[in-house]
Amino acid sequence: MSHEYVPEIAVDREGKEHEVQGWQDDTYGGKLGFWLFMFTEVMMFGAMFLILTYYFSLHHQDFINASASLNRVLGGVNTVVLLFSALTMGLGLLKMRSGDVKGAKLMIWATILLAIVFLGIKAVEWTAEYQHGVFLGLEALQAGNEFSKPFGEILFFGMYFTMTGLHGFHIIIGIGIMLWLLKRINAGKVTPHHHILHFNIALYWDLVHLIWVFVFPYFYMIGAGDIAGVVNGH
Repeated sequence: MSHEYVPEIAVDREGKEHEVQGWQDDTYGGKLGFWLFMFTEVMMFGAMFLILTYYFSLHHQDFINASASLNRVLGGVNTVVLLFSALTMGLGLLKMRSGDVKGAKLMIWATILLAIVFLGIKAVEWTAEYQHGVFLGLEALQAGNEFSKPFGEILFFGMYFTMTGLHGFHIIIGIGIMLWLLKRINAGKVTPHHHILHFNIALYWDLVHLIWVFVFPYFYMIGAGDIAGVVNGH
């Protein structure tokens, strides 16, 4: 059964026929719609960062102590992995625009692989944190309704797991839409001349890695000075 695109024809008042521009060619409309979606994502994460900043001002030392307990090595490796994934996604879009469909698909697969590596490292990190009793503060409440950790640390870890978990959910969504993109490319629906879907997915992935660029220093690095002070005897 053929699925060849058949253009829609509209007739004006003078009886002249005009081809209706389909969404496949509506580059500006496609970009505008997706930018509006991205704006809602920025507002959501931006609100979370504002809340985090507010509580940091109230529980300054507790946040620093909690941050010092996170694994900066794994967090740093994940930062590099995600930055490389942004590079491969961008290269894939450039290859698609230049007509190198095979190269574009290869770069998309590389991005998917790096995304899976990111999730694997985060799973290892979350497992260790769960074993240390800081996972969402589940072991912070002892018998007698007394907290085993300072309230500020509980708030910090609650925000940490909420934001990194939500970010990880966006990573999973990204993997899914990249697989869908590959399917569309194989079906001939995304081509060097009709690649707005590829552009929007690359834009989405840019937002995913950009959010992590803010998440990493805010959660992992605010306690770095505290560790340095302890090492230097201050």
